Amino acid sequence: QVQLVESGGGLVEPGGSLRLSCAASGVRFSEYAVNWYRQAPGQQREFVARISNFDRTDYRDSVRGRFTISRDNAKNTAYLQMNSLKPEDTAVYYCCITTTTNVWGQGTQVTVSS
Repeated sequence: QVQLVESGGGLVEPGGSLRLSCAASGVRFSEYAVNWYRQAPGQQREFVARISNFDRTDYRDSVRGRFTISRDNAKNTAYLQMNSLKPEDTAVYYCCITTTTNVWGQGTQVTVSS
């Protein structure tokens, strides 16, 4: 019954910005950490950022200082603000919440290219 829907992806030039959203339903959203992962073609899915239920954050080294994860519990939504985007950030981005199991959204494509 838990569902996650990502949105906000698209095509952006290097140095540009995007804000991804992860809307949750069927879960007591405020109780759980939210994770963002990404997967480039032919590559393994990799951790990007997480935010705990008490707003502790963590980032992979390559995005720290450029990306910001946040959440709005009143809207049951988490966000990933991505600034200073690079071509290496191109991937499908997925939201994940762990309740009794890992729940994934469908993903949203981010393409950084001139």
